[in-house]
Amino acid sequence: MKVESYKIKGWKEKETGVLISENENWILVNHIPADYALDGFKLYRKKFVKKRISGASEKQIERVLNLKNIKTPKLKDFVFNDVLGILKWSEKKYGLFEFQDKGETELFYGKINRTENDILIIDMIKSNGQIEKDYDYDFSLKKIRSITFETDYFESIRLLMADEIKNYLQQRV
Repeated sequence: MKVESYKIKGWKEKETGVLISENENWILVNHIPADYALDGFKLYRKKFVKKRISGASEKQIERVLNLKNIKTPKLKDFVFNDVLGILKWSEKKYGLFEFQDKGETELFYGKINRTENDILIIDMIKSNGQIEKDYDYDFSLKKIRSITFETDYFESIRLLMADEIKNYLQQRV
């Protein structure tokens, strides 16, 4: 098990996770949002990773996770791809995706509405699970820095969205 922290271009706070896998474009980690808590998976786009850190605090986290007998989870059906390919995979598997671009504190949940060149237009999924189809903001695929899935919050939004869809369909009957 290897714990690393990452300084992401344009973000103030470092990101930490248990390294699962990487290729020439991406780093896949079991995300550690705070202290010794593991929460879902996060992909970091290497071209935005300014620095990889494996110092004393990362070693301490490794030690605690080993003492807790935490095993690195496997993602059976995940394959590295380009940004759009990973977003499509997440939407197919979970019904939605989550990503971050240059804004460190903003998380975007959605479904693909359409793409035009390197521009992504999404149907936004709001924090109450409602899908906003008229969300009209263009995201540059080139600026997406991270893609996240299976966190507690991601699963909460997914469940809320599924419940909203179920309620909508029941009202139509």
